[in-house]
Amino acid sequence: MSTKLYVGNLLYEVSDEDLKELFSQAGGVVSTSVIRFRDTGRSKGFGFVEMDTPDSAQKAIDTLNGSDYKGRKLVVAEARPPKPRSDFGGDRGGYGGDQG
Repeated sequence: MSTKLYVGNLLYEVSDEDLKELFSQAGGVVSTSVIRFRDTGRSKGFGFVEMDTPDSAQKAIDTLNGSDYKGRKLVVAEARPPKPRSDFGGDRGGYGGDQG
């Protein structure tokens, strides 16, 4: 059973292949994904790595969280499921303010 990890505080230049190379030191890497803006393709500075086993995921967290990677301290943690999205784009709290 694979385990998905969140990886934060990445340089914008870091690629999926860079993440695969880095995390393979901790165990088998199933997939990597640097999250990018749709309109520009520029990295958002975080991504996800799917490790092949819970043990390799824990080893990656233990060895890489807080470590220096290309001058930045990595944040590595088990990924949480995404929050459900509202069809209305969030709680806007009504129809606006005083129109008077």
